[in-house]
This record gives sequence, structure tokens and C-alpha cells, in this order.
Amino acid sequence: MREMVRLRRGAWTAALLAVTVTGSLMTGCTSGGGPTDDGRSQSPSESGRPNVGSVLAVKIDNVPGARPQTGLDAADVVYAEQVEGGLSRLMAVFASTLPKAVGPVRSARESDLELLRQFHEPTLAFSGAQRRLLPLIDNAPLNPELPGKVSGAWYRGAGKAAPHNLYLHPQRLVGSAPGEAALTTGFRFGAAPAGGTPETSRTVRFPSARFTFTWSAERERWLVAMDGTPTVTTDGTSVAPATVVIQHVKIRKSKYHDVLGNNSPYTESVGSGTAQVLRDGRAFDANWTRPDAAGGTRFTAPDGTPMNFAQGQVWVVFAKA
Repeated sequence: MREMVRLRRGAWTAALLAVTVTGSLMTGCTSGGGPTDDGRSQSPSESGRPNVGSVLAVKIDNVPGARPQTGLDAADVVYAEQVEGGLSRLMAVFASTLPKAVGPVRSARESDLELLRQFHEPTLAFSGAQRRLLPLIDNAPLNPELPGKVSGAWYRGAGKAAPHNLYLHPQRLVGSAPGEAALTTGFRFGAAPAGGTPETSRTVRFPSARFTFTWSAERERWLVAMDGTPTVTTDGTSVAPATVVIQHVKIRKSKYHDVLGNNSPYTESVGSGTAQVLRDGRAFDANWTRPDAAGGTRFTAPDGTPMNFAQGQVWVVFAKA
């Protein structure tokens, strides 16, 4: 299976180069071309990982001009990461269900490859990447999907200016959802731990972006707001995860820059540190550990007991330690 994936990647290297921006990243993004179309268990080691199916990970634009997004509410996990200029970018991971459409789709970053190693040969849908990053993507244990590879999977939407209007039909790209067993994140779900402190709202700030999570007792979910604006999808659905994880990580400079000279941050998702877990209207202090990239992340209470998440969508915001 892996050899077939390798062969497929090699065959598409020229296509990757053709549709990806040559040179430096644009601030906070890299634009990619595309044809129009009308239309939970912990991860075992790489060597012993069973074929549990492949998740679909989609890089989603998150500047104001890209909002509202499409399909974000259907993701099992949403990761929020820092990009150039202190802006934010989202990675939505789909396993239990696939929405009709997802987007706007934007470019990949080097640290995405480390984050995605926790999954079994995931499909990464993205609009492009810096030219020097393409060989790393091509050699990573994933299936890279750019506009143009799969007929009818990509389209340009109306109402937003390029490059904020590239969308994906997930089912046309990957067929069907692999199921929850493909979510080898290491997350545990179950009853809330003892303790915690009541929490009605929590804000996480990036240099040029912010996320606010407000508890709704009526919905028993955390309502998301980005840069002070409530987060709703294009069909008016509020994005409301059951669990929010504020994971404190090392964010360092990478060797890549955008055309303005802004460095592309590298978010280290392997290692250990502290976190806050928001669930059921309460905040819980936690520790996280991910010893190697091939495994998921383990969250524990300060006394070492496993930290359970609430059933439903999980948001992980990578905050600078």
C-alpha cells in the first residue's frame, strides 16, 4: 500500500510544481490555482499501526475576507495555528462524516507535516505551498491533493474574491468518510474529571488574531468567535465545539519566509507542555505529551490521571508557550 502511495506521489510531483506558487509565500497564505466546477484511541507506533482508514485534513483560510467558512462545523477536530504576520490558519480533520463542501481552502505549512504524522496516510487537501516545501510534502507519509488532480473535486465559489474562493467537494476527492477509528489523535472521551473552575468565556490571542470561546449552557457547547465576530458557516450554522483545548507549544522560526520577509512560524506539536481543557462550562488545567510524531497526544490532569474530553467536535488552539 505504501509503495503504491509513493508511486502516486512521484507521478504527481510535476503537477504539484505546476499549480503551486513559485518562490515565497504570500503573507498568511499561498494562492493556488484550480478549475471551476458547477457542481479515538491512542495511536500505536508507526511500524505497528493498523490500517484504520485515512482521515481528510483540509487547510482552511481564516482571514476576515475568507469568512464565513463552509463545512467547518462538520469537522471532528479543528486545529488553529499561527502563520505569517501573526495571522491564523485552520486545519479541519474529517473522519466521521464528510460535508458537501469545505473551504475556502488555502496553503500548507511545514509544521502541518509533523501534526499529520499521527494519522494513517491522511489525505491533505491544500491550495499550494512554497516551492521549496513541495519535496517535503511529496515525501511525507500522506496523500497530497491539490486542485486539478481529481476532476470535479474543486471549484471556485461566488461572493468572495480570489484567492479566498477555492472550495472542495470532499466526497468527490476521497469517496466516503473513514469513520471515527481513523482519528488516532490520542484523545480520550468520557465523563468530566473532578474539579476544574467555572468558565463562561476564554480568549486566546495571536499577534494578529484572536479566538474567543463562550459557553452556552443551553446548547452545552462553546460558541466560537474569531477576531470578535461570531463564527458561523455559510448556511448560518454556529460553530460550537464540545471541547476546546488551549495547548501551549513552542513556536519557532522556520527556514521559510513570505515575499514581505515575514518568517513562516513552525508550531512544534511533538514534545510536552501545559494546556487548558474547556468542557461542560468549566476549565481544567492539564499536561500534554507527544513523544514522537507517529503517535497522538496524551492529555492528563496535574495528578497524572487521563483527561477526558466531551463527546463532539474538538478545537485545539496552539498557543505560544
